[in-house]
Amino acid sequence: MAVTAGAQALPQPQTIIPSPPQLAAKSWILMDANSGHVLAAHKPDEQLPPASLTKLMTAYLVERELDRGTIMPDDMVNISEKAWRTGGSKMFIEVGTQVSVDDLLRGIIIVSGNDASVAMAEHLAGGEVPFADLMNQHASRLGMHNTNFENPTGLPGENHYSTARDMALLAQYIINDYPEHYAIYSQRAFSFGGIDQPNRNRLLWRDPTVDGLKTGWTSDAGYGLVASAERDGMRLVSVVMGTDSEEARAQETQKLLSYGYRFYETVPVYEQDEVLVSPRIWGGNTNEVSAGVGDEVYVTLPRNRNEELRARLNLNRDLMAPISEGDQVGQLEIVLGEEVVGAHDLKALEDVEEGGFFKRLLDQVRRFFSGMISKFLG
Repeated sequence: MAVTAGAQALPQPQTIIPSPPQLAAKSWILMDANSGHVLAAHKPDEQLPPASLTKLMTAYLVERELDRGTIMPDDMVNISEKAWRTGGSKMFIEVGTQVSVDDLLRGIIIVSGNDASVAMAEHLAGGEVPFADLMNQHASRLGMHNTNFENPTGLPGENHYSTARDMALLAQYIINDYPEHYAIYSQRAFSFGGIDQPNRNRLLWRDPTVDGLKTGWTSDAGYGLVASAERDGMRLVSVVMGTDSEEARAQETQKLLSYGYRFYETVPVYEQDEVLVSPRIWGGNTNEVSAGVGDEVYVTLPRNRNEELRARLNLNRDLMAPISEGDQVGQLEIVLGEEVVGAHDLKALEDVEEGGFFKRLLDQVRRFFSGMISKFLG
């Protein structure tokens, strides 16, 4: 359509985002795994029994010890009578035998083995109680502030609870901290001792982009599912808690994921250790320091609005040497329209040592006159 001289051009249409779907669940959340942005949520901080979603923390601690090298995948674990007798879902390990760490980890993740979880808790910490203490210490470290674990299995406990938000955070750390182990979460079945068992996450069969993570059920908790999918480089994590059937948790999760991928996108903004600014340093052996955010920066936003993004750099005033790599020197804000959609500390990417006596003296004089000029112009 031609626009005649003097006519007002039509405004460009904005991306229209509908309200998130309402789910048949007690609590839910949809989060981007890279940016941490929450796309949809309902009562995400309500404390609920997590059932076997608990095993995500059990598996995370096993993966952590594997990564640190304190245990190896082929280490053999003694199976106690307590582990063997643990009720609920089982890997069907036998008392008095030895089973490898690798098999137990798969038994925890794929078939939700309570017996495997207790065996690993005993192997890593000497028992369920000290292992639960480790679980809670790491929950606090990861920012899971509304979670308390009493056991590694998720079997009911009076003070055993978590939230959809905390479970999404845990899933985010599992995916990003130990990616070499993450493929286990997508395995559809596991065979041990001649017994074949399927993964209870139905979405692994229905949606090729779904590759994890964990199901849970008890009579008190209902049916829950922590899921993750990746499409076109965008990874989402969804948590639904308190649905009324296996089919319901799969369908409600699919609704969340479909909503996220239909209306949002995640774009990389800055690369790891990319130099964004080089502010003035007073009293150093050099006059500037390279500054950036250290890690990759991602932003989640409505589709087709990435060209509207802009950055604001707010530098600390009067930066003085010495400065160590990692010291905060300001803040980066990513802005979409009038909304701040991402905020990150600007950090020094290098050390700046204190300069010699005459350099420090000269910088004091320069700093004084710089301040005078700023006051005069301001």
